Amino acid sequence: MVNSTGASPPYDTLLVRGSLIDGTGHSAYGADIAIKGDRIAAIGELRGARAAEEIDVQGKCLAPGFIDTHTHDDQACMSAATMEPKISQGVTTVVVGNCGVSLAPLDHPSEVPEPINLLGELKDFSYRDFSSYFDAVDAARPGTNVVALVGHSSLRVAAMPDLGRPATQGELDSMMNMLDEAMRAGAGGLSTGVFYPPGRAADSGEVIPLVRKAGEHGGIYATRMRNEHDAVLDSMREAFEAAREGGAPLLISHHKCAGARNRGRSRETLALVDSVRETQDVSLDLYPYDAGSSVLDLDLLEDGMRVLITWSIPHPSASGKYLHDIAREWGCSEREAGRALKPAGACYFFISEEDVRRIIQHPAAMIGSDGLPMDRHPHPRLWGTFPRVIRRYAMEHGLFSVEEAIRKMTSLPAHRFGLHDRGVLAVGNYADLVIFDPVTVADRATYENPTEAAQGIDHVFVNGCLSWSEMQGLPTGYGRLLRRGTIESG
Repeated sequence: MVNSTGASPPYDTLLVRGSLIDGTGHSAYGADIAIKGDRIAAIGELRGARAAEEIDVQGKCLAPGFIDTHTHDDQACMSAATMEPKISQGVTTVVVGNCGVSLAPLDHPSEVPEPINLLGELKDFSYRDFSSYFDAVDAARPGTNVVALVGHSSLRVAAMPDLGRPATQGELDSMMNMLDEAMRAGAGGLSTGVFYPPGRAADSGEVIPLVRKAGEHGGIYATRMRNEHDAVLDSMREAFEAAREGGAPLLISHHKCAGARNRGRSRETLALVDSVRETQDVSLDLYPYDAGSSVLDLDLLEDGMRVLITWSIPHPSASGKYLHDIAREWGCSEREAGRALKPAGACYFFISEEDVRRIIQHPAAMIGSDGLPMDRHPHPRLWGTFPRVIRRYAMEHGLFSVEEAIRKMTSLPAHRFGLHDRGVLAVGNYADLVIFDPVTVADRATYENPTEAAQGIDHVFVNGCLSWSEMQGLPTGYGRLLRRGTIESG
């Protein structure tokens, strides 16, 4: 649009008559939003203002783009750069490198052990350091913004020929150097997955110096704890100690109390979190489902527990089937079937809905999908996590307001990861926006049909550009790699 004098309109996009949920937890209010370039240029009564494009969003909610605090999109943000599972549910920023698993530094990724193989087929993705990984992400132009953590298990694979023991001083020095390079390149912090075999042998003498190095650069420490089952409290104490001694903020990844014996123990775990938060900076995230998903681990099997196979290398046709059905079909025990299926992935139905509801209400709880985009039959959380929180836990169960649900997905994680100009609708902030219909918004992905896109997500803007329209699909990706320390420079 150009006026008679030849002057360009002052705004690129004008969103009018919306109900603004600004991300702070405050009540929604009616207003218009103007976008200029990659920023929010104005908020208020703007009808009559000139813009290249005007979208009437009457009856819809405008919120900051959702921030997925826990993903394994390390490869997907390049090989499936449109990021459709995320952008279609309103996610504009993903945090990769979780559970101790990151795509860098991995020089020979075809040889990596479980669970690094959860990132997918890696033979074409080899990165000696984070600088080269970051360059590749920049070049891929992903559909969402990307924040990257450094995986402790990946550091171990790069530095140690034998993962079954603690690191020697020389090996620790090598890991420290690689971590220092990554943090200087702009990584957001360190993650560990000491539950998994590649990191299991690491002791506090190995982990704490690495946490300290991340903390020196202003990074966070995110951990998939050593045990989320019977020893969950001891594992939490180990994580608190590492963060305290390392001087870094702690993020407990996908917090849960897993297994039949631990139903209801979130009362204990959250009480411990509250106690420690009096002296330490501690937060947590979770996914809003009663099943987890990872590699198939026979040690996690319990009598009567449902296990859904998500992929299997030797038996691809098993994808999407339950382990008990496979065992019955093969005429063997579930453990025998499991051994035959490996290497494989699985969903484990070992979480109490009571605990999910209690944890998600905690004021320090953020939302992370923990989806595995390279799974043949993924967990439905990959496509449905964020609309599910709004529809199921805010609107249907009334555990908190929609405004509080949005806070958990926007300003809270933005603060946690140092995204100072994102996560809140404010003039001057980056225009990461989601427009959703409060009447229809809902997740549609199920365990049977896990790749169904959510409904009610009308439009998504990333860095001021329309990146998703429910009616039009996916245009070119407008996401950016958000480097810690230079995050606001874009």
